[in-house]
Amino acid sequence: MKTVGRGAGLLTRNVAQQLFGLMFPPVCAGCEKHVAQPGSLCGQCWSKVRFIEKPYCPVLGIPFSHDLGAEILSAEAIAEPPPFRHARSVAVHEGVIRDMVHRLKYNDRTDLGPWMAGWMERAGGELLDNCDIIVPVPLHAWRFWFRRFNQSAELARHLARSSGKIFDPDALKRTKQTKQQVGLGLKERVINVRGAFKVPVAQEIKVRGRNVLLIDDVYTTGATVKAASRALLRGGAANVDVLTFGRVLSKELSL
Repeated sequence: MKTVGRGAGLLTRNVAQQLFGLMFPPVCAGCEKHVAQPGSLCGQCWSKVRFIEKPYCPVLGIPFSHDLGAEILSAEAIAEPPPFRHARSVAVHEGVIRDMVHRLKYNDRTDLGPWMAGWMERAGGELLDNCDIIVPVPLHAWRFWFRRFNQSAELARHLARSSGKIFDPDALKRTKQTKQQVGLGLKERVINVRGAFKVPVAQEIKVRGRNVLLIDDVYTTGATVKAASRALLRGGAANVDVLTFGRVLSKELSL
């Protein structure tokens, strides 16, 4: 009887999914044209995405125009070594990628979360293999109340679920109510997030001695993830790596 019940339940779910698909056909995550599978891109949008693949700086993940060798660092990584070990991103933050981030962040398109996290899992496979815990960049309590959800936590949650890693949204807190980083210059961004993060004393046991994978939606100047990484290291983390969906390039390609 249990087998029959499970079979009936599966059939009901399949029928419900088919009806939902007929009523709300899947659309391109970029331009919202009809597509075959939910959470996918149409061919035109796919062709416009600039995925970040090797060769790139092994520390900052900035793409190089040509292969300079496995251990060659970007000028930025040499001039100002970051507090984290490695940073990786799915694609350049422009066009379709920027639209997807904005839909998730501002239009409550949480249905994009699992699909975006899947891309992040492929882009940051080496970081996932080496991490013990996944921690999202937190929002301040007031901004969380206003926005109702943390887009970085959504990505981190789905990433942890698919990879089997530990997800802890409480390991890092934003203790300072900062301005939005959008529109600020590099120096202003650094000042804005300075001292904004902290590992609560009660949470230190969760990060102490562990390799932490820090998740954010977009790497712009690095000010936010650097400040968050420093807080995690002060809280006892052994190492911090950074994984984001989008990456803003300061110039088209680093040489």
